[in-house]
Parts: sequence; structure tokens; C-alpha cells
Amino acid sequence: MISVKNLTMRLAAGGQAVTILDDVSLDIPTKQMVAIVGPSGSGKSTLLGLIAGLDKPTSGSIILDGVDITGLPEREMTRYRRQKIGYIFQSFHLIPTLTAQENVAVPLELNGDPGARGRAEELLAAVGLRDRSGHYPVQLSGGEQQRVAVARAFACRPPILLADEPTGNLDSATGRQVIDLLLGLNRDHGSSLVLVTHDAALASHAERIVSLRDGRIESDKPSRR
Repeated sequence: MISVKNLTMRLAAGGQAVTILDDVSLDIPTKQMVAIVGPSGSGKSTLLGLIAGLDKPTSGSIILDGVDITGLPEREMTRYRRQKIGYIFQSFHLIPTLTAQENVAVPLELNGDPGARGRAEELLAAVGLRDRSGHYPVQLSGGEQQRVAVARAFACRPPILLADEPTGNLDSATGRQVIDLLLGLNRDHGSSLVLVTHDAALASHAERIVSLRDGRIESDKPSRR
């Protein structure tokens, strides 16, 4: 499902090229849950963003479900991402002028789904927010906003779900609720789930843990769960 080959990412900083990722190769089969861990600055979020097509690598390739996304024009990449990838940001990234229901419905409406609002209501009920669907992000707690973000990521039933520190801005109790939610939705939908996290509790639920250090894969092994 996800095949990363010889991926390198360099950025210019202070007149010099800084290597963020260095010749990273990784294969993730369909429906597998993988946690990407490592110290700050190891390249975790950069790798996740590249898999999502949010940026282009300096070299190497990323193949998702048989499609080499590194060669896609931006318009095609946007369409592909909308259909195939759900992305959960640490900082939620909800649209402040839209209600919870409207935020979840956005990707469905962009795909022309006539039942977008009904599907959004179903997803909000699934994440325990049926009674909050008419509320705006500012009226929701951090945990509630993250649950809306999770519902939005699952809206189009994407085969690939990517989450960047999904519990990073939450207290431990709320973080556990979001972990349970992600696991349950992933189990029910059968998406490949790739998580970037510093949260040992979240990483422990993965089938496989990939550790990065200084832009390279330090270890790649099955979880001891």
C-alpha cells in the first residue's frame, strides 16, 4: 500500500543544505498500523508530510496504492489526497468559521457526495459528539476538536490514514480517549494507519514501530504488544 524508496529531503538553511531525511526506504502493507518514533528533529513529521504529498522530496519515490505520487502535478495530488488519504494534525486545523458538522462534511462535499451532511452527523456520533455538531471550534475543548479532526480524516473512508502527534496537545485522559477512537475507527474501516508520536502509550498499540534518528531509520521492528 505504501512504498517509500530511497527518500531524501534537503532544505536550504543559512546558505547550506540541511539533510532532514537521508535515503529512507520503508514498505507498509495494507491495514497495518505503524508508529514512527524518534527524538525531535529526527525527520518524523517530514516523512509523514511527504507520504501525504504535502511536499516534494529532494530525491526518491513514494508509491501509494500503485501510484507514484512524487510525479503528480499539484492539482492531481490534491485530488488524490482527498480521495485516498486522511490526515490528522496535532493542532487540529479545523476551519474556525464552520461548525463541527460542516468541518467534517468539507472533504465529502469537495468529492461531490450528496449525503455529506448526513455522513458527517454519523461520524460525529461515532466519536461521541452528536450533541456538539452545531458548535464552532472555539466552543469545543481541545479533545473535542481533535475528535472532530479524526472524524473529518475518516469522512471519505480513505485507505490511508496519517496522524501527526494526534495526542500531543491533549491531557493524558483525553489522549487515551483519542487513542481508543483511532484504534476503533481503524479496525472498523481497515485503513493503513501511520502515526508519528512521542506518546509511548499510543506507540505500544502499533503492530510495528519504526524509529528515526538524524533522518535515517535506526530500527524497524514488530511491537511487543
